[in-house]
Amino acid sequence: MNGPLPDSLRYTDGQYVFERMPGLDTTAAPLAQRRRFAGALHAIHRPWFAVRVPRGVGILTTVGRKSGSPRVTYVKAVRDGDRVYLAAITGRHTLWVKNIQANPQVRIGLTGGTYAGEARPIAPGDPVYEAAHERFCGVVHLFDYVENMFHRKGLPSRRKIIELHRAWFEGGTPLVVELGSRA
Repeated sequence: MNGPLPDSLRYTDGQYVFERMPGLDTTAAPLAQRRRFAGALHAIHRPWFAVRVPRGVGILTTVGRKSGSPRVTYVKAVRDGDRVYLAAITGRHTLWVKNIQANPQVRIGLTGGTYAGEARPIAPGDPVYEAAHERFCGVVHLFDYVENMFHRKGLPSRRKIIELHRAWFEGGTPLVVELGSRA
């Protein structure tokens, strides 16, 4: 699916707006409002993910660049061997991306366990970019249908999910985590 994305999904530099909730622009909102929104999402995810991390989701732990404390967030994560591909929907302004830039050592919890690794942003021209694009955008898991209902209008479909993942990858900040040992 390499055709053009629907206008409602096109964005650059992390200026993502939910198709389902066009008034909710998480990048234009003040920091306190974005943190409340993220906190509400974490409250929804936390009990579900404590029981089992769905395939296609990762529990990413970074080190706070200012506090030095662990910071946990839930991300779309696609594993491909010893690599995991992620995309920060709100781009380089995302707090966990800034944490990774300050300290690339992360932990990521996946369906198969928790791993230590080193994360870094990737861009076109990077040797892993094309493989990351193909895997991140082309792999669809059951949880993606639930996620799609939150972001897009109408009933979810494989096509709509792939379009959404392409929009996130191409309009946000894609990253790769090179997995090390199990944590």
